[in-house]
Amino acid sequence: MKDYYEGKLSGAALQTCYEIAPPRIRRYLDAEVRFATEGVRGSGSVLELGCGYGRVMKRISPSVRWIVGCDTSRRSLELARSYMEPRRNASLVRADASRMAFRAGAFDAVLCIQNGISAFAVDRGRLVGEAVRVTRSGGSILFSSYSPRIWEDRLDWFRAQAREGLIGDIDEERTGDGTIVCTDGFQATTVGGEEFTRLFAQFGLRPTIREVDGSSVFAIVSK
Repeated sequence: MKDYYEGKLSGAALQTCYEIAPPRIRRYLDAEVRFATEGVRGSGSVLELGCGYGRVMKRISPSVRWIVGCDTSRRSLELARSYMEPRRNASLVRADASRMAFRAGAFDAVLCIQNGISAFAVDRGRLVGEAVRVTRSGGSILFSSYSPRIWEDRLDWFRAQAREGLIGDIDEERTGDGTIVCTDGFQATTVGGEEFTRLFAQFGLRPTIREVDGSSVFAIVSK
């Protein structure tokens, strides 16, 4: 799945995924970004893991001093450079979010939203550990995934992506219980509050779990 986001579902194709989102999904996406913005508002330095083409960064950048986006896809980062214009308080880095070169405590806040924890297809414990490592003492970490309550709307959105050829056809027989499976091997899973709690507990941290808009499950951590 990692190769999927580096290749097929990146750059302009990734942007199209969001452009064709149905109204309920657009509401979910907006509510998620607004909640994340409030969580980092006023921060000096913010890191977004899996920034894609800059959709979230562009919304958050006016509320922080500096924002850095990292992603594995060269095509997404190239699009982000133009999409982020005329923002001047942002930079982009090509990096695996589970193996970053940033120094420990480099950021005031770290974001991994829109189900990045599942989409990246990396070890989740290692991903959370890296987010914790690069966040300064007293800083904030926000992760999010889908709420089960938006399952039908989420599935309709992925069906629309399949019709556009952005992902493979949905394997309806194997799809269910929060996991979307495509005939080309692509899978989209979720992480719930209990799993978020277990992941952060490995690093001595207890997240606050909050459902936002009946569509996102957020894990909010103060380091």
